[in-house]
Amino acid sequence: MSIRPWPNILLTGTPGTGKTTHAAQLLEALQAAPSTSTAPWQHLNVGDFVKEHQCHSGWNEEWQSWDVDEDRLLDALEVVQQPGAKILDWHTCDMFPERWIDLVVVLRCDHSQLWSRLEKRGYALNKIQENNEAEIMEVILQDARESYAEEIVVELRSESPEEMEENIGRIVAWVEAWRRDHAADDEP
Repeated sequence: MSIRPWPNILLTGTPGTGKTTHAAQLLEALQAAPSTSTAPWQHLNVGDFVKEHQCHSGWNEEWQSWDVDEDRLLDALEVVQQPGAKILDWHTCDMFPERWIDLVVVLRCDHSQLWSRLEKRGYALNKIQENNEAEIMEVILQDARESYAEEIVVELRSESPEEMEENIGRIVAWVEAWRRDHAADDEP
């Protein structure tokens, strides 16, 4: 059982599947729900955190992204464990220790829709192709299943505003159930 009073949630998926949008809406929903509003909910966009806290070894020109220093990043994120109530948003999941995460949500998207989203972001063709291939091959979903207990990994579609709204509702309901299930852990 977790000793945190609130769960930590990892939203992951191929770039362009809606992680940051989901995280922002989830944060808003959790802060508004009477059963979860007392928690100190925080959205951590890990990519932004890497830049802000210099958890990288430099800029990679070929991929137009930072080369992440995972050890430095994990050291900087150690505070994630307590008191929980963190929504982590990143395109990979297998580097986070299992003990940190209570729910892993893998967002999925049809590859043709993903391609369009990445084009609109101005991604280079090689990045679009690599990310599209990763989505088709279910790379992040498989990483999640290999890195975390089966019962905490959830795959959700992210192709429309209706699906996003439904996903947010499911995650809020999960948080409420987690709190009920862990109520005994909160007692002294």
